[in-house]
Amino acid sequence: MAESFGSNKGAERVGYITRVQSFSACHRLHSLKLSDDENKEVYGKCNNPYGHGHNYKVEVTVRGKIDPVTGMVMNLTDLKKCIEDVIMIPLDHKNLDKDVPYFANVVSTTENLAVYIWDNMVKALPASLLYEIRIHETDKNIVIYRGE
Repeated sequence: MAESFGSNKGAERVGYITRVQSFSACHRLHSLKLSDDENKEVYGKCNNPYGHGHNYKVEVTVRGKIDPVTGMVMNLTDLKKCIEDVIMIPLDHKNLDKDVPYFANVVSTTENLAVYIWDNMVKALPASLLYEIRIHETDKNIVIYRGE
């Protein structure tokens, strides 16, 4: 007897959902642990005292069991609300260094921005659901963080 394609009776299926969100923010790459000359050497034009901006694109990926009743890993409306609360309200059209307390003593690199978003998304989402934060700083620069 031939088994139907994709048959996996009784096995729980795992799915990944990614929601993409764009936001704009400015920042200055500057470490309080480095001298002004060292900052200029390390960060170059990104150390401009007046800052510079980006149109960031963030991908938030969750991973979980596909509910056999709803057919969803999680409700996209709930994910969208978490993204609004964690990313859009505190970060969109903000100066990361001056408007986001986390960056008062943390260099606002895209790596650290990914950690900030991860740490706050973990609090907003159901336990063990967050899989990955991927930030496109530019078309050529992408940072991925998975809570490691």
